[in-house]
Amino acid sequence: MTAATAPSDIALPPLANDRFLRACLRLPTDCTPVWLMRQAGRYLPEYRATRDKAGSFMGLATNPELACEVTLQPLDRYALDAAILFSDILTVPDAMGLGLSFATGEGPRFAHPVRDEAAVEKLAVPDMDKLRYVFDAVSTIRKALSDDQGVGRVPLIGFSGSPWTLACYMVEGAGSDDYRLVKTMMYQRPDLMHRILQVNADAVARYLNTQIEAGAQAVMVFDSWGGVLADGAFQQFSLAYTKRVLSQLRKTHEGLRIPHIVFTKGGGIWLDEIADSGCDVVGLDWTMNLGKARAMVGDRVALQGNLDPNVLFAQPDQVCAEVIKTLDSFGKPGPHTGHVFNLGHGISQFTPAENVSVLVDTVHTYSRQQRGG
Repeated sequence: MTAATAPSDIALPPLANDRFLRACLRLPTDCTPVWLMRQAGRYLPEYRATRDKAGSFMGLATNPELACEVTLQPLDRYALDAAILFSDILTVPDAMGLGLSFATGEGPRFAHPVRDEAAVEKLAVPDMDKLRYVFDAVSTIRKALSDDQGVGRVPLIGFSGSPWTLACYMVEGAGSDDYRLVKTMMYQRPDLMHRILQVNADAVARYLNTQIEAGAQAVMVFDSWGGVLADGAFQQFSLAYTKRVLSQLRKTHEGLRIPHIVFTKGGGIWLDEIADSGCDVVGLDWTMNLGKARAMVGDRVALQGNLDPNVLFAQPDQVCAEVIKTLDSFGKPGPHTGHVFNLGHGISQFTPAENVSVLVDTVHTYSRQQRGG
């Protein structure tokens, strides 16, 4: 597709396919754009081969050339409308000296969890040079996505974990089923929790701004664990610090508009408040009805989501039907609305790769029909 002309107050980069950015900014698109959380991952045999070559997840994530390779793999296989940087949400606390590692068959783990006043006092926004491998990956990917005239194939999304989600891992030391340690600190010593979250928010803002400077054309905040909080606590300990990040983020870079996306898993009950946080796009998990969400947010923000990732284990005709249901739920985009099709969370490593083709093709074909195309 040829990059369409945006209104004069919204400048977009030169792209062969700019429909993702246009949808984020609630501009007209010829069809609904689609990308998938964790689209570069273990469900692809080519990803597994590259990871084996790298020797480990962190070996892969810290090698800009290999990170570029796996970022592009799903784009070579599917007609996706955006690339997302291959990295991990925990790079920022790792740069704070907490000692991130990934054991085979287990999730991330920190060697030095933050559980007392002394550990909290040591925290500081890290030197961004410690994350140079991330920014080098961004630059490498952007170059690989561009042709000889500097026109990009699709936009590149940068990302970070939210201040609260990072704090969960930092205090628990790993993933958790009950969040007992982080919630104990939150309720017993809210002063310590606020201190962690302030440092995290400022670090995340600087990290995302540096990704933008390196070439990210949109940025996303993953509040993966915001939904574990009680009402009231969510606003105080998660949303307030996501807002602190958003308030510091670049809205433009080199004259081009940079959309900001916020995804809170389990955050549907706070959709109205998240939509007022200062972001351009709110990501939804699969528990929300898209039509009701659209009615609630009006023309304040675009929406992203929200197919249940487990739909991809159904038969191809069933996958197609569920994708159509999701598109029908949002409805035909109108003036000043935008929809980016995505899953309600990350794609499973066990997903049949051929079903992703069905999803992507159905999104494009059916959404064109919705628009009368």
